[in-house]
Amino acid sequence: MEIRSFDDFWPFYVRAHSRGRTRLLHAIGSVLAVVMIGLAFAVNLWFLVGAPVIGYAFAWYAHFFVEGNKPATFGHPFYSLIADYRMLFLMMAGKMDDEVARVTSASQQPASSV
Repeated sequence: MEIRSFDDFWPFYVRAHSRGRTRLLHAIGSVLAVVMIGLAFAVNLWFLVGAPVIGYAFAWYAHFFVEGNKPATFGHPFYSLIADYRMLFLMMAGKMDDEVARVTSASQQPASSV
């Protein structure tokens, strides 16, 4: 599968985050990363170092030990970061489970012949 845009990347990302526990761990890491950025500007800029460490620690644990796949960050770091926060916002809106169902059902449908 060739990824040329974020629209191409998103279904790949959603399938790689199909388990609820994976998504929850990502959400925890993403929120804590934002907290670390806030602390950096409020307390000390050294907290900026902790933002990616904490964010990726939760996400990578989820991929290696819960989902059993390779983090999308390795191949598409910028799309992955955008997708992490899109997923977080969809989770907060209560719509991410529906998105997973939509993407996984679309990927299981046979290609139509023309």
